[in-house]
Amino acid sequence: MNVDDLTAPERRLWEAFPRGETVDLGADDPAGPSGPWGPERLIRAEVLVALLAGAVESEPGQVAALRLNGARITGSLNLGHAQVSAPLALSGCVFDTNPYLYWATMSSIHLMDCRLPGLVASGLRVDGHLWLQGSRFDGGLFLDGAHISGILNMSGVQLSSPGGDALLADRLAVDANVYLDQGFSAHGEVRLPGARVGGQLIIRQARLHNPGGSALYASRLDVAANVFCDGGFVATGAVRLRGARVGGYLSFVGAKISNPGKVALSADDLAVETDVYCSDGFTAEGTVSFAGANVTGQLKLDRSRLRCENGTALSLQHLQAEEVVLRPAEIPDGTVDLSYARIGLLRDSAGTWPRRLQLDGLQYENLEPALTARERLDWLRRDTDGYQPQPYERLAQTYRALGLDADGRSVLLAKARDRRRSQGLPRKIVGWMQDVLVGYGYRPFRAASWLGGLLAFGTIVFSLHKPAVLDDGHHPHFNAFLYTLDLLLPIGTLGQEVEYAPQGVYQWIANLLVVAGLLLGLTVAAGATRALSRE
Repeated sequence: MNVDDLTAPERRLWEAFPRGETVDLGADDPAGPSGPWGPERLIRAEVLVALLAGAVESEPGQVAALRLNGARITGSLNLGHAQVSAPLALSGCVFDTNPYLYWATMSSIHLMDCRLPGLVASGLRVDGHLWLQGSRFDGGLFLDGAHISGILNMSGVQLSSPGGDALLADRLAVDANVYLDQGFSAHGEVRLPGARVGGQLIIRQARLHNPGGSALYASRLDVAANVFCDGGFVATGAVRLRGARVGGYLSFVGAKISNPGKVALSADDLAVETDVYCSDGFTAEGTVSFAGANVTGQLKLDRSRLRCENGTALSLQHLQAEEVVLRPAEIPDGTVDLSYARIGLLRDSAGTWPRRLQLDGLQYENLEPALTARERLDWLRRDTDGYQPQPYERLAQTYRALGLDADGRSVLLAKARDRRRSQGLPRKIVGWMQDVLVGYGYRPFRAASWLGGLLAFGTIVFSLHKPAVLDDGHHPHFNAFLYTLDLLLPIGTLGQEVEYAPQGVYQWIANLLVVAGLLLGLTVAAGATRALSRE
C-alpha cells in the first residue's frame, strides 16, 4: 500500500489507527446507498485490509484499533484466513460488496448500524465479541463453523435472503450469550443446527419469515442456559428444535408461529433441564410436537391457542415430564396426542378438552382436577382410536391411589361395557348378562339384590308346591323360606335341602337356585372382602 496514494479520509484513518482513535466521517444518514456519499466519505476496502494486516504498528503506550463511522467502503474487504490482532469497529458504514472473513482469526468485531450486501464469515474465530447490532444485510450472513469467545449481538439486525439462508450458522459456537432480539428480523431461513451457546439464546421480539419452509432450523442446538422466543416472537414458517438441549428453561410465552397444515413447532426429542412455557397467548397454526421430549420440570400450555384443522394440533407422544399444564385458552382445533407419554401430574380443564384425543399408553401419577368418573370417562371416550383398555386401567389405578375406589370401579365397569360394543353378538349377549346380574363383578352387591329376589321367588314356589320327602318314614318340618335359602347357600346346610327331592319342573327350579346361589354368593363374598380390605 502506497501511503502517497491515500485520499484525505483514508489518510485520517491511517493516522488514527496506531492510537485506536475513532474517525467520524459524518454519518448523518448512512442507511441508503444513494445517500450523500461524496469523496470525503469514501474509503477503499484495501486500506482497511492493509491496516488490519499489520501495515502500521501501534504507537508506544497505545492500542491500535480500526474505528470508523459513517464511511462508504468500496471494493472487497477480504480478510480470509488472516490473523488480525487489532479490534475492528465500524458504525453507520455501507459496504458495496460482501466482506470476507472466512477462517480469519480476529480479536473483536463491531459492525453497528451498517448496511452490507452480505457477510461471509464461515469458520471465523473471534477472541472477544461479534457485535452486529442494528445492521442490515441484503443477502446471507454466513457464520457456519464460527467460534466466538464472547457475545454474539445481533439485536435489531435485519436479514433478507427470501427463499434462501438468511443466517447460516450451522455448528456455530458462542461461549457467552447470543442476542437475536429487539426487532431482529429475517426473510429466509435462520439456521442454527448443531450450534452451541455457552450462555443464553435470546430471540425476543424477533420476526422470522420463511413461509412454507423453516423460519428457524435449530436441530441439535445446545444452549447452556435459557432460551427466550417470546416478547412478541413471530415466525411464519416452521420452528424446528428437534434433538435440542436447553440447560435452563425454554420460553415461547406469547409467541406466534404459523405454518398451516404442516409442523409449526417441532421439538421432538428435546431435552430441557427445567421448564417449557408455551403459554399466555402462545398461538400455533400447524402442529406443535414435543414427541419424545424430556422436560425435567413443567411443560406449560395454559392460555395457548393450538390450531391444525383435520390434523394433529399437539403431539406429546412419548413425552416425559414432571408436570404438564394443558389448559388452553380455547378448545384445540385438531387432535391432541398423549399416547405413551409419562407425566407426573397432568393439569387440564374439562371446558377445553380437545374433541379428538389419543390416550393409549399414557401414564400419569395424578390428575388435577381428578373430577368424577363420569366426567373423566367423557375424556377417555374422545380417543380417536376407539376402545383401548390401557387408558381405563390407568384412570382406575389413579382413582384407587387417591382413595376414590368407587370411581375406580365405575371406570372399570365402563371399560367392560365399552369393550362389549366392539365384540361379536354371542359375546355381547354374555356380557350383557354379566352386566345386568353383577355389573361385570364391579357391582358385587347388585348380586345381593338378585339373591333376595330369588329367595322370595323360591319361597313362593315351594310354599305352593311342597317337594316330596326323600325318606317316607321320616316326617321333617318343611319351611319353604329355609329350603330356598338352603338351595342358594353355596356352602353349609340348614338341613332342608337334604330332606326333600322336588320333581319335574320344580327340580329344574331347584337346580337353577343352586347354580345362581353359587355364582351370586361368590360375587357378594368377593365384594365384601374388597370392602373389608379397604377398611
